[in-house]
Amino acid sequence: MEIGSFIELQLRKGSEWYDQTTDIARLNTARQGIWHAFRVTGCKRIWIPVYQCDSIRETFEKHGVEMKFYHQDRNFNPTDIAAEEDDAVLLCNYYGIMSAERMRFLARTFAHPIIDCAQAFFCKPLEGALNVYSCRKFVGAPDGAYVVGKDAHLFVEEYPQCYSSDTAAFLLKRIEYGCEGKGYEARGLNESRIDHEGCMKMSKLTRVLMDAEDYDYNIKKRKENFAYAHELLGSINRIDPTMYMDDGTVPMVYPLVVEEDACIRRLFEAKHFQGHWWSYICGEQPEDSFEYWISRYVIPITIDQRYGKEEIDYLVNVIRNRPTESESE
Repeated sequence: MEIGSFIELQLRKGSEWYDQTTDIARLNTARQGIWHAFRVTGCKRIWIPVYQCDSIRETFEKHGVEMKFYHQDRNFNPTDIAAEEDDAVLLCNYYGIMSAERMRFLARTFAHPIIDCAQAFFCKPLEGALNVYSCRKFVGAPDGAYVVGKDAHLFVEEYPQCYSSDTAAFLLKRIEYGCEGKGYEARGLNESRIDHEGCMKMSKLTRVLMDAEDYDYNIKKRKENFAYAHELLGSINRIDPTMYMDDGTVPMVYPLVVEEDACIRRLFEAKHFQGHWWSYICGEQPEDSFEYWISRYVIPITIDQRYGKEEIDYLVNVIRNRPTESESE
């Protein structure tokens, strides 16, 4: 027991969204969480969508796991999965816009589904599957992941403890310096640490931060901001991001698809620091494929709990190539 000395950060307790009432593994990253889920299934091979972060592929390569890849159509429906009884299948809740019922529909025919909810923190865990959630995509945390589902707790005690405070200064520097310069450099150190870590137990720092978050507020703001962004941008969006949503869906971003390469450059110049996701796919897939098209043109518009209508109006003006208030003065 330690008593006295300097006062540390004091945060409220008791708010953790995924608590001890479920079969759960608290780990360091979602990519390792997906591998852990695969390990729990006992399978020897996994089917992975072509449209997926390359860190997932790299993680399974490091573990020597056999991978098969499947494609999707423009409604995010798998087109060529041929999974056998002892294969695991990774299904991704893209942008957090897929309802739990949608994920249940996709998983219904597979014996060992793994639901990648890294972009869908609030999507209800699917029974009969292992569900993987990322902390830092929804909360100001340096890392962290949850795996929820039957036997998710297995093997966790074999993993070493993660310590994230050594590279977590970027969370404080963002407050004083913003996300460029020193803030960006500090975040790079944290990303490098994550890239080189294996599967580990969630750090104590991340656990404390996750236990202090106001999740009800986050849900409310994300849903409001998404609805407002869709009201203003739905008419120019080449996809309908609401097609699989229901009242319980809480998006990570607003996925805007516009076939204009200059749009994302305008947004970056306007300090909307969100790039195309997984652009490496454009170098691997044919130009007439869904994966090439979505990788090239989707722009994940920020709609999280830090922002509101003022920021979304600003981004919409940039997207529509209209002068912002500061430019017109």
